[in-house]
Amino acid sequence: MHPFSISVFIATKMKLAAAMDAFDSLMSYLLHLVLLYVSAGLFYFLYKHKSSGGGGGVTPNLPPGKKGLPYIGETLDFVLASRRGTPEKFVTDRTTKYSPDVFRTSLLGEDMAVFCGAAGNKFLFSGQNKYVTSWWPDSIKKALMDPSSVDNSSKEESTKLRAYLPPFLKPESLQHFIPVMDIMAKEHLDQHWSPYNEVQVFPLSKKYTFALACRLFMSVTDDSEIENFAKPFALATAGLMSVPIDLPGTTFNRAVKAGRLIRQRLLALITKKKNEILEKGKRVASDLVDSMLMDGMTEVEIGNKIVGFFIASHDTTSTAITFIVSYLSDYPEVYNRVLEEQMEVLRCKEAGEPLRWEDIQKMKYTWCVACEVMRLAAPANGSFREAITDFTYAGYTIPKGWKAFWMVHTTHKNPKYFPDPERFDPSRFEGNGPAPYSFVPFGGGPRMCPGKEYAPLEILTFIHNLLTTFKWVKLNPNEKISYIPSPIPKEGLPIKIQPLLN
Repeated sequence: MHPFSISVFIATKMKLAAAMDAFDSLMSYLLHLVLLYVSAGLFYFLYKHKSSGGGGGVTPNLPPGKKGLPYIGETLDFVLASRRGTPEKFVTDRTTKYSPDVFRTSLLGEDMAVFCGAAGNKFLFSGQNKYVTSWWPDSIKKALMDPSSVDNSSKEESTKLRAYLPPFLKPESLQHFIPVMDIMAKEHLDQHWSPYNEVQVFPLSKKYTFALACRLFMSVTDDSEIENFAKPFALATAGLMSVPIDLPGTTFNRAVKAGRLIRQRLLALITKKKNEILEKGKRVASDLVDSMLMDGMTEVEIGNKIVGFFIASHDTTSTAITFIVSYLSDYPEVYNRVLEEQMEVLRCKEAGEPLRWEDIQKMKYTWCVACEVMRLAAPANGSFREAITDFTYAGYTIPKGWKAFWMVHTTHKNPKYFPDPERFDPSRFEGNGPAPYSFVPFGGGPRMCPGKEYAPLEILTFIHNLLTTFKWVKLNPNEKISYIPSPIPKEGLPIKIQPLLN
């Protein structure tokens, strides 16, 4: 699945977080009052007309639930639950009240059916292009993509994207990335961790994963150029699941402005690379952008796809790395077992020899730990679909044009699939592992996240270098977590570090 650094920006953001959260919440409530008392009648009429199909006939047996306020629906409820660090509560409250299989809501201005449980995940994943197709909310497209090049259906867009990604993301190609990942991880730790006694893990992990993505997929290595993309990207992703009202001062407004700046800078970079290909007669692609240019795609199309890929490959992996560091600090026995596994890998290497594919294959328990972390602190909420025909699921009719949403929160902390779900237990992923379609951090089916093979290498390579270089303790064991939209430690996960060998 998919899906598509910021130390300076994150440090500033952390200082202003409380004020910004309060301001955004106040703006949301004020905007609700304006909508309710000034234009509620018009919105309500249009909303009811749209959801009922605009005509007569037999009323279908729609999934149970409610749509909330006109236009905004239950978006605010979802956003507030996420900001409080309990996005699963939005799901469990409704599955308990309405149906454990599927419930109706309205998010981002759209009628939506939320499919629940492993069976719901399987139905949507296997029903791609039969019952549903890929879909991006208008709010997300407005924030991150060029609106002139993206239509209401993303089926063609996503199909094209995956046609370009496999050569770069198949295991045989990824093997060549591992030494680069290893070298960059060492350089990052040496430059941004070693000089200090205390660091913030989250902004630094974002800095590393963003720089790595720029290097591998756009051949961008200059620090200032990376930062020019990283700052607006952070603003844009922060507004992906915000209330979609584009008025000054709102999170969504900042996301739209940042997305516009990202597209401008990407267009300049892509145009420069295109000219270099033409001038030098280049025939072999050195990165993903080169590959797309050589196949005749337009600069705007490439820009949209690169943004989507950065979301899938960067933002989620930095979140996973951050929470792996956090959980290892909380569970010494797990930390010791992971450390021993990584030291054994190191003992088999010559001094200065970079990691390779066979080394990654030895990190089995470390990956079990990473999976358990992604279960408890999923890097992404889920993904959207659009019904391309009327169909029935669990006895309810999903009308054509309705949007569908699958969420990790319907299974990852569900005791039906994971007994004692709040307990941290990496052994869940040993042996046969969880039941099919219950652990879905990368989605599934034809719309499986394109970074599924890339992410483990990036995560494991970084964790190997971190564990074999430093030991650490958390400075605030009770730090609060907010989901905007990925889980974010509100203080950036500050830790005290010292060299491992001391």
